[in-house]
Amino acid sequence: MKRPAVLPARPDAEYFFAEGCHILELSNSPADPALSIARARVAPGVTTRWHRLRDTAERYCILSGRGVVEVGDLPPTPVGPGDVVHIPPGTRQRIHNPGPEELVFLALCTPRFTPAAYQDLDD
Repeated sequence: MKRPAVLPARPDAEYFFAEGCHILELSNSPADPALSIARARVAPGVTTRWHRLRDTAERYCILSGRGVVEVGDLPPTPVGPGDVVHIPPGTRQRIHNPGPEELVFLALCTPRFTPAAYQDLDD
């Protein structure tokens, strides 16, 4: 973005994504192609689908709840509030919510997320 801006959150714009979680795009615009920010919510007991992002690095910043993340060849790793997961471009990934409450995290993508970058890896 070339000018200062405040982007108000629009909770009513949240949608369910086929990956298995709810997404609220907080910042994702061609006007700011370097970064997108989305809030993801994973319900208790849900594991998102194996997927990867072509040419896009992603970071999960865990806000609340507990999860178990699988990234590339790393073993399943527990994550909780304050943890950051770095996912290089083209790396397979998924996250599981084993807890009794929602798992909520920010997904920060560089460059910004576009649907064309998403590749579902589940059969």
